[in-house]
This record gives sequence, C-alpha cells and structure tokens, in this order.
Amino acid sequence: MTQSISNTKRPLGVARTISALRQRIKTWRDARQTVGLVPTMGALHDGHMALVRAALAENDRVVVSLFVNPTQFGPGEDLSAYPRREGEDAEKLSKQGVDLLFAPTVAEMYPEGFATSVAVSQLTARLDGAARPHHFGGVATVVTKLLMQTMPDRAYFGEKDYQQLQVIRRMVRDLDIPVEIRGVPIVREPGGLALSSRNEYLSAEQRFVAQNLSRVLQQVAGAVAGGADPRAAEAEGVAALKSAGFDSVDYVEVCDAETLEPLPQGADRPGRVLAAARLGRTRLIDNRPVPQKR
Repeated sequence: MTQSISNTKRPLGVARTISALRQRIKTWRDARQTVGLVPTMGALHDGHMALVRAALAENDRVVVSLFVNPTQFGPGEDLSAYPRREGEDAEKLSKQGVDLLFAPTVAEMYPEGFATSVAVSQLTARLDGAARPHHFGGVATVVTKLLMQTMPDRAYFGEKDYQQLQVIRRMVRDLDIPVEIRGVPIVREPGGLALSSRNEYLSAEQRFVAQNLSRVLQQVAGAVAGGADPRAAEAEGVAALKSAGFDSVDYVEVCDAETLEPLPQGADRPGRVLAAARLGRTRLIDNRPVPQKR
C-alpha cells in the first residue's frame, strides 16, 4: 500500500447491487490495490469508526457494507426498531475517507428462491447461540456472502461481539475463504459501557446501571486470574449484575478465549469472560479478557 493512496481523501461511492460492487473492486484489483471490508448494520458510532480507521491504515481501498440483516434476528427481536440512518452514516464514512459504501436491499442479498445457509457448530452451541438460536446462522450466512461478493484482503470485526468474531474466524478457516479476519478492540464510553448501536434504546437511568456490566466482568476476570473457581466467579457475577439493577441476566461465563468452552480453574491458557444482560427491552453484551500470570 502506498502512503499517498492511504492519505488521499476521495469522494464516497455508493453501490446498491452486487454487480456494481464487483465492478468497482475490479478497477482496484486491476491497479493491484488491496481491499479492506468493514461489515456493519449501520447506525455508526465510534466503535465502527475504529474498525474503519484500522481498515484505512492497512489497505489501499476500503468498502463499508451497511445492511440490517433480517436473518440474524429471531421472532420478537428488534428488527423493525433497529436504527437506520444511511445519510448520517454516509457522511461519517466520507469524512473518514472510505472509498465505497455497499448498501444493498434485502431482495439483492436474498433474492426470490434463496435456500442456502451457513452453520458453524460447537462455537455457536452456547452463550448467545443458546440465548438467540437463530442468530449465528444468519450472521454466518450474510458474512459469507459479503466476503464472497467483495473478496477483500482483510475484513474487520469488533471484539465487543466476541463470540461472533470467533465464529467468523472458524468459518473462514473451515471454508478456505482467502481473507484475513482482523479483530479490533472494544471502544468504551468514559464509564466503561461498550459502544453499541442499541445503547440509544437506554434511558439515562438505564445507562447508569449499564455501566456496571463492564465493571462486574472486570471483577470476575480478576478473581479468576487470582485463582478463584470460574464457576463460583460466574455465579457471583450474575448476582452482582442483578443487584446493580439489571432486569435479567442471560449468562456470565468464563470461557477459553479460542474455543469458548468453559475455562477450568487454574487453566494456563487465555480466557475470556462473556456476558449478556437486559435492561428493559435492551439486551447488552460485553466481554473482558482474563489476565494471564506473567
């Protein structure tokens, strides 16, 4: 990648069809330029911008997709309420210097007669996979489509959706998709709340309570790093979240950072504490690494 290309701001293009996307990418490939992809569902915030900046730093050209994917929402979830603001998103991407916004319709992504899905087993059996049974099948299918439509050198995903990141890494490995999957660290508000498009559902009082999610996960991670039984630390984490004011807790689990299986006490390998909890109609997820002994 040349420095002059990466620092030059260009007008943001918009593609709404797969053919238009591929035509634009072909011109870049003909010029031997590298391509980065940032898949999003829009309602862009600073967490998304961290992905965009990472892609811009490592590639000659960057595509950001904006598609609220219906197949990853289950019955009764917030598909219809999910924030949609393409105009604002496009303005943010243009200021960053993104080359192309890919904003297809549902009919473009799932044409009449569409009958194929991608499933990743094991990694999706627990955590969000158990709480939202339809979710990861929809994620794996749409991400596979976006990767095959774009064929980027690198694709960027946030670590806030940590289970999703591990699922996508496994999918790409198992299907031999020639793309590097890059995880980008969580961006947090000053109080510790992980940035999410769904945070705008929260009232001021709920936002105050929500800050406890990160704090409690940090406490659980520290306890396990100090030798505590992970299962006991999980139970204490659930109790602490309920005491802090969360309406319900789907899970708090200490997992192997790669396989997402339960981390045994004293395990000498990277661990991750993952949680999902609810405030009113808002479901929040977060995670923290378990510090390793030096």
